[in-house]
Amino acid sequence: MWHEPVLHQEVLEALALKPGAVVVDGTIGGAGHALGILERIGPSGKLIGLDQDEDAIRRSQEKLKSFQAQLILRHTNFKHLETTLHDLKLSAVDAVLLDIGVSSFQLEDETRGFSFRLSGPLDMRMDKRLEVRAADLVNQLSETELADIFHKWGEERRARQYARWIVEARVPQAITTTSQLAELIASHVPAVVRYGRIHPATRIFQALRIAVNQELAALPAGLEQAVRVLKPLGRLAVISFHSLEDRIVKQSFVRWEKEGLIRRCTKKPVRPSEAEVARNSKSRSAKMRVAEKR
Repeated sequence: MWHEPVLHQEVLEALALKPGAVVVDGTIGGAGHALGILERIGPSGKLIGLDQDEDAIRRSQEKLKSFQAQLILRHTNFKHLETTLHDLKLSAVDAVLLDIGVSSFQLEDETRGFSFRLSGPLDMRMDKRLEVRAADLVNQLSETELADIFHKWGEERRARQYARWIVEARVPQAITTTSQLAELIASHVPAVVRYGRIHPATRIFQALRIAVNQELAALPAGLEQAVRVLKPLGRLAVISFHSLEDRIVKQSFVRWEKEGLIRRCTKKPVRPSEAEVARNSKSRSAKMRVAEKR
């Protein structure tokens, strides 16, 4: 399976890479961006690739085996960026890329439980070392707690209804699979919603994934560390896929620019071209923001 990286050429241009640069790919995923970065920085450069998904590290190791002399891979979340660099005896880097969100590999592996389109265990852990799965939240949290998650992290206006239906349905039988949860939600909504532009379970799955992986807590920590480890004039590029993430990135960049820490290279986010969206529909919601360290 080939994973097409989103905004690939735009990323390479935004990072302003030069031969010999030291770069962090904080979410190496399918290694699509990593391959382009390694080609740009050349044999004298170094790429530190991080990912909380051990499968991604394994795939990257195989895909990038011809670049072993330039490559360091670590199975860790980008919120541990400074600790990782300290362990590698690196004090500063030339560029950092954070491509936030779920990857095609994760979505299309039914055993990972990220997609309501595939039947599998209701898991959603990006890092399999995490103890709490999506099924644990669905079956153990109260109606109010579930509604809060759906509203806050899924921006779902029917959050309370969905939470009530889930709590009622789990009494006779635990909800343990993606298809159970998706069908439960779809069966309760009006036909106009059930057959609308997006599946009615879309925001519920997003909210559960964010909750399981504590994504919106990791992002501010990762952004702050990325800015600290950048050399002067070093670049940080962040690709997000929903408004909650983009808002955190935008607000952080605006604040740091006022404080004189960075210069925003993109006042408005860079979006995929029509040609890219036509070629790769998953890129549709992508937004990239870029900053340069002062």
